[in-house]
Amino acid sequence: MKKSLLALFSMLVIASLALAACGTPAPAATEAPSASQVEIFSWWVGGGEAAGLAAMQKVFEAKYPNIKFVNAAVAGGSGTNARAVLATRLSAGDPPDSWQAHAGQEIIGTYVAAKQVAPLDDFYKAQGLYDVLPKTLIPLISQDGHPYSVPVNIHRSNVMWYNPKVLKDAGVAAVPTTWDEFFAACEKIKAAGKTCLSLGPQWTAMHLLENVMIGTLGAEKWNGLWTGSTDWNSADVTTALDNYAKALSYTNSDHASLTDWQPATQLVTNGDAAFNIMGDWADGYLENAAPDGLGLKAHTDFDWAPTPGTKGIFVFLSDSFVMPANAKHPDATNAWLTIAASKAGQEAFNPVKGSICARTDCDQSLFNEYLQSAGKDWTADTVVGSLTHGVVANDAWKAKIDTALGLFLADPTKVSDFQKALADACASDGACK
Repeated sequence: MKKSLLALFSMLVIASLALAACGTPAPAATEAPSASQVEIFSWWVGGGEAAGLAAMQKVFEAKYPNIKFVNAAVAGGSGTNARAVLATRLSAGDPPDSWQAHAGQEIIGTYVAAKQVAPLDDFYKAQGLYDVLPKTLIPLISQDGHPYSVPVNIHRSNVMWYNPKVLKDAGVAAVPTTWDEFFAACEKIKAAGKTCLSLGPQWTAMHLLENVMIGTLGAEKWNGLWTGSTDWNSADVTTALDNYAKALSYTNSDHASLTDWQPATQLVTNGDAAFNIMGDWADGYLENAAPDGLGLKAHTDFDWAPTPGTKGIFVFLSDSFVMPANAKHPDATNAWLTIAASKAGQEAFNPVKGSICARTDCDQSLFNEYLQSAGKDWTADTVVGSLTHGVVANDAWKAKIDTALGLFLADPTKVSDFQKALADACASDGACK
């Protein structure tokens, strides 16, 4: 991986060392767990997401036919609703047998800090995971050298999906690579009577925010926002937020009323909008056959490019699963984690989900053109972490950012107020002095 990725991981490892170690190593998986069922909690309920989970469930049921798989998925984009339900259950002492969590500070700064998950040292050794997971990924789900979750994939946040016909009809000759080029294209698309940039509910607005900021600031300054080396009150951040406000001015007026990211993506495929900035889970939705997807053809019905300003940058996130502290059914949970960690489980899951394996030994021929390109970029690009999807900020810090974002979306002219709120959120977290 590039030096900037190593710097990002080092930052997260240092942050995690400040937290107290917790729990005891979970027991190794067995072939015949005693529990009769395992409850798996996630937010994968639609399109390629649900289909990917179903594919991994099928592998699980083939190996463990005596354990009933209970799908406890909760709808709501990027886990917004699910994590609220999960927080209530955890506070009540009623954890699922395993739950979905993003690698990074969502795990280390939230669940590990609260002593809600158990370390998986023995499991990692038994499954040989130290040999098949990227060496730079393991620190993101570890504290004091103890791994706390099983990553099942790698996703990319900074993908701009677009409709080639809408661009052509509007006279946009080239896909924009900078925000200035993007805004110029938006003027042509708007004049042609189309929405330039489709957007969904508030979490997708945060997803757009991180992409505009990274495309304006660059990788190094983006990383610095989470360590205190980049000043949230700087002129560079002001420029990024001005770009964000301008990008919002080209979005669909009904975005807040859309149920999730899929309707926003469909505005592009239906020809009502030109661009949608969404993670590569959208690829599963776009290319999977009905009823799990739209069954569209790449380069004809849709196409993709890095979001403006991010060529050569890979904004990453990773879905993973955990073992609760004091798990009710540790054997059954270990059985699930065994499948989630396995080559067979990840090869079944990721091509349908629209992501690449966390493991380094998956068969690349199983993946489509887009995912193969993402796999190459993952190893070649400068890699930075996602805010929206749990890598760079813990849940408490992210919640403060989300509150500030909600106020800004109500009045996108108040850039200075938004910037001050973001700086205050960093200060209250302790990252900014």
